Amino acid sequence: MTDRYAVVGHPVAHSKSPLIHRLFAEQAGQDLVYETLLAPLDGFAATVRAFFAGGGKGLNVTVPFKAEAFVLADVCSPRARQASAVNTLGCDADGRLWGDNTDGAGLVRDLCDALGLTLSERRLLVLGAGGAACGILGPLLEEGPREIVVANRTAARAQALADRFRCLGAVRGCGLADLFGMGAFDVILNATSASLSDALPALPLGLVAGDTVCYDLAYGNEPTAFLRWALEQGAARAEDGLGMLVEQAAFSFELWRGVRPDTARVRGILRPDLPRASS
Repeated sequence: MTDRYAVVGHPVAHSKSPLIHRLFAEQAGQDLVYETLLAPLDGFAATVRAFFAGGGKGLNVTVPFKAEAFVLADVCSPRARQASAVNTLGCDADGRLWGDNTDGAGLVRDLCDALGLTLSERRLLVLGAGGAACGILGPLLEEGPREIVVANRTAARAQALADRFRCLGAVRGCGLADLFGMGAFDVILNATSASLSDALPALPLGLVAGDTVCYDLAYGNEPTAFLRWALEQGAARAEDGLGMLVEQAAFSFELWRGVRPDTARVRGILRPDLPRASS
């Protein structure tokens, strides 16, 4: 019998996950279907339970349900507990829902393996203190950076997020205006939602040096406002989040199927016609 998987969200019709997992399945010779599943904003838990009760094998979870998925899961991985968010759900032999979060692992795999960056002893800036930032901080800190600065329009949110992760390494939070005078960073990661409307956070000058790498968690055919800003500031590289999208999906696929797909091939297929969206 063909195994059934899906990505659940609201909205969800735009998701590239069905294409990505179809390509993974074709590579690995896996017999599965992967669909989109629209959940009502007040009906996420019921939608998930009905999916698994009907024989579904696994779900990816996208906005706005990742925090709700964390609460719903009976067992969560350490990285899901760090983020208080789940983007991958499965069901064990006893019928218990398990949850994991592959977002941060996908980002680190893209940065370190696909892009060839070294994060150890580097100075990182993360823009934004919402769910996207929360999902990536733990895996980033595990790479041993010299420091991570989390900057957000509301300084208190950034400080609270940094406090949550301080046990894992050198991390501090501040407001966007507080970045003035901090000097250049080795890597700047845009985890705000501004790129979805082609907007740019209010950033001071001096954050980018000639060897700075800028990375937007959003992705698209055209550079986002943040990536255009990075190039204007003289960044060495300006990369979007397509690789993160594919790599986090690959981690989910491996959790479900026990097979690691070739992500480079899938990135090459996706790139020609990819509308901007959230990663």
